[in-house]
Amino acid sequence: MLSHSLRSLLEKFQPLFSTHFRFNELLDSCSSLSQLKQVHALILTNGSHKSLPVSTKLINKAVSLSPTMDYARQMFDAMPHRDVFLWNTLIRSYSHLGPCKEAIFTYRNMHRSGLSPDTYTFTSVVRSCAMLSALQEGKQVHCNVIKNGFDVDVYIQSSLVTMYAQNGEPLDSEQAFDDIVVRNVVTWTSMVAANVQNGYLIKGLKTFIEMVTSGTKPNAITLVSVLPVCASLQFLNMGMLVHGLGVKLGVDSYISLTNSLIALYGKCGNVTIARALFDQMEARTLVSWNAMIASYEHNNSNEAAIQLFNTMQEKNINFDNITMVSVISACAGLGSLDMGKRVHELVKRNGLDSNVAITNALIDMYSKCGSLDLASNVFYSLPHRSVVSWTSIISAYASHGYGKEAMFLFSKMKEEGIRPNGVTFMAILTACRHSGLIEEGKKHFKSMSEDYFIIPGIDHCVSMVDLLGKNGELIEAYEFIQNMPIQPDVDVWVALLSACRIHGNLELANRIYQITPRNVGCDVIMIDMYAGADIWGHVARLRTCLDEKKMKRICGHTLLTGF
Repeated sequence: MLSHSLRSLLEKFQPLFSTHFRFNELLDSCSSLSQLKQVHALILTNGSHKSLPVSTKLINKAVSLSPTMDYARQMFDAMPHRDVFLWNTLIRSYSHLGPCKEAIFTYRNMHRSGLSPDTYTFTSVVRSCAMLSALQEGKQVHCNVIKNGFDVDVYIQSSLVTMYAQNGEPLDSEQAFDDIVVRNVVTWTSMVAANVQNGYLIKGLKTFIEMVTSGTKPNAITLVSVLPVCASLQFLNMGMLVHGLGVKLGVDSYISLTNSLIALYGKCGNVTIARALFDQMEARTLVSWNAMIASYEHNNSNEAAIQLFNTMQEKNINFDNITMVSVISACAGLGSLDMGKRVHELVKRNGLDSNVAITNALIDMYSKCGSLDLASNVFYSLPHRSVVSWTSIISAYASHGYGKEAMFLFSKMKEEGIRPNGVTFMAILTACRHSGLIEEGKKHFKSMSEDYFIIPGIDHCVSMVDLLGKNGELIEAYEFIQNMPIQPDVDVWVALLSACRIHGNLELANRIYQITPRNVGCDVIMIDMYAGADIWGHVARLRTCLDEKKMKRICGHTLLTGF
């Protein structure tokens, strides 16, 4: 039966149906798929389905009222006539609602039908190639873009920038950007996001600055793209400038931008501003809650993180795996085993205990709360163990001083065909360091590069120096630094100086101190060693240097805050 509203419209427009007019209003009145099907039947009976505008309106309505594209596709396949606009309607719908692969298939069928694609076709298809990480298909579409003379279209070129970036092709992405003659906010934003997505954070920031200096006003999406760069690099001042720009442009109330700002201030250590922004939000998404809880946890305000999570539950706001990772980490920071167990039970009740990030956080939490047994239970309950899972349990045993057990787990990991990464080797070297396993440490450090082609980082080198130095192998540690595959930094020299202090080797410490960059940590160690050797003149001189450094920092801070 027709609904009352549809019946009224039917009576109103009955005299006009024969001329295919006024169906738009009838279609607009449909609020459910069943109503649409009734109107569709009327259109078929009347013969108005042969009208392309009516057909396009039908498909758009089917897309908006149906949870899938099935009904819209059925109507499309039954259409006797199809123009570019009708094809674009279906392709665009697939690209936004999925499955994206159908957008590409439909585009190919359109091409075979003899119709030429236009700007809207290419924009939707390139977007689908980006979503699917379909590089080869994307390149083929790019060739057709050039062939059809649309390579100067700013929106297609922006889509190409994004498509190449999401396929891990930064050079092609940059080339597509360089080919754009007249750039607008969309193209600039695409290039900023492309650089950030491929890990070129500084380059992304430079592109943003170039955009602003060119006179192009950024929008909220641009600012959301650049704020994670400021957060990752701890560029608080730059982040504050971006925040100010958002206020000036009047986009600071956008939820996505506020969420990014909360994350920025949280990662840069300013929880007060992060919380103020959170409290000022008129509407919050799950991302907002997650950002604020993560900000507290990142800054060791673990009780505040737990309290905010409790507030979340009181308000019946659903959480996800990202929420729980932060909450579990907060429990670890508090060293609260009972609270950690309760959170673990909550994870189980909500079916999140199979999430890799959560299980790794649980292993870490139980380890930090002193329960290796529970950490092991979580690990061995996993149906599939990734390199991250293995690294988590190895780190747990390493941090508790069970070096040999960590070595055993490392061997089992390799037996199961899991390839270790740089973080795994860091855990192994930590195990060797805590247990004094010098030969094992040297063997695994060598294996990193020779067997797994992993270039040791500065943290790996610090661990090796610490392992050798604390076990009395000071000369070998010094020679290790001289032959390091990378330039040693202050932390490496501090590790060796600390070992010299432990073993009372002032002669070697003096030699090292003369060649290291001036650093407060080195100064403090040398003051302690000189005092132990009753060389009070050197103690006084170094303390004077330390006082001068403190004054410079205070003056520098005063000058900066004075602006």
